[in-house]
Amino acid sequence: MPNFLITNIQHGFTGHASPEPRFSGSLRVENGIITELGSLQKRKEETEIDATGCDETPGMIITNRHLFQSDKQAVPAAMQAGLDEWLMEVPYRFWPALDAEALEVSATIGLAELALSGTTTVADMHYIYSKAQDYDPADVLFDTAGRMGQRFVMGRGGLTVARPWHRDDIPPAPVETLDQMLLGLQETAARWHDPSPMAMRRVVAAPVTTVFNLRPGEPAEIARAARSMGLRLHTHLSENDTYVEATLQRFNKRPVHWMAEEEWIGPDVWLAHLVKCDAAELDLLAETGTAMAHCPQANARLGSGIAPAPALDRRGGIVSLAVDGTGATEAGDMAQAIYSAFTIHRAIRGPEATTAQSVLNWATQGGARALGLEGVGTLQVGKAADIVLFNLDQPRYFGQHDPAIGPMISGGSFSVRRSFVAGNPIVVDGKIPWLDMELLRADAALVVASMYDKA
Repeated sequence: MPNFLITNIQHGFTGHASPEPRFSGSLRVENGIITELGSLQKRKEETEIDATGCDETPGMIITNRHLFQSDKQAVPAAMQAGLDEWLMEVPYRFWPALDAEALEVSATIGLAELALSGTTTVADMHYIYSKAQDYDPADVLFDTAGRMGQRFVMGRGGLTVARPWHRDDIPPAPVETLDQMLLGLQETAARWHDPSPMAMRRVVAAPVTTVFNLRPGEPAEIARAARSMGLRLHTHLSENDTYVEATLQRFNKRPVHWMAEEEWIGPDVWLAHLVKCDAAELDLLAETGTAMAHCPQANARLGSGIAPAPALDRRGGIVSLAVDGTGATEAGDMAQAIYSAFTIHRAIRGPEATTAQSVLNWATQGGARALGLEGVGTLQVGKAADIVLFNLDQPRYFGQHDPAIGPMISGGSFSVRRSFVAGNPIVVDGKIPWLDMELLRADAALVVASMYDKA
């Protein structure tokens, strides 16, 4: 683990939500930890990294992803579909084709896309578990993340109840008993979970939905079991009107208040989407420290709506950023997530709805808070050296009066000069050094070509 000094920082962001989160000068890393910021002199034993022409931020943190979907993008039958139809045509139509090779290729695609956009911590929800599989998805996902060098939080998902499809050509969704799901969670946690504040590997309980894919009472059983193992909780909620209608019809409560009855709110819970939340639900989320994984691209792409992330933020709640599955977005990079979050709320609420600083905070410190990773998410002494240097070398940044906010407000793709996790290099000069991109492209084409036959 190298010691190094980043010098000539002109546009540094700490990631904090404070009124002035910027800094300049130098930043020192020793044994994977940030030890000094300010006007510093290089030591003989240090490597110097020149940040001239860059923005420097904490590593980006994504709080909801489905890596198994990276080989299921732009499926023609689902391009004009809303969420409910899309579920049939993409993840559930093709799940029988998800062998170990397909999952590894898909995960590599997704993690590479995230790494090249400055993402250093990835929280993935995997919910395809079947007796027909001759491999453990957790082993594939953790091994792939290990090669990439990113921090990895795996949501051990699954479902005990399959949603009924209105068409006979869609394979039934793979289901488990509750006992099987909890045993799988326990075994995965025993193998991979690290509770430390700077953990490289975490496991959380993450049923795909509590509303549609569990029986009444099962969410509370999962919550108690997970907490007894020291694990956090994650699921999808209120992604579209169907969630709200189903919860009101079955339980006579809106989703967040029903989740409170099922013991699924609190500072160890984060919920993806939350598009259809009313003011009382937002108040409860903020009061209890229950975090939001905001997925602006997927919600817009599927026509589900726009989550009230700024409203939760204003209440003092925890907002983080997420991509969701790229089968529903076709853009799995943090650059698009940040730009979407910056612009989409301003379109409906006016220019005061978001700031460059607020969306960067969601993508860094907000993500760390949602995941319970207290040792990452900001650039400050004592935190892990998860750092990104963004080049400002593309024409979209030329002429900007405040180049420090360029990556947050300009869209396009990020140009990452360097990124680090715990001081270890991940991206070097815009490339992942060990990854053969042309071979990955060829592997992806083979997986896609064979998918229809296997499904």
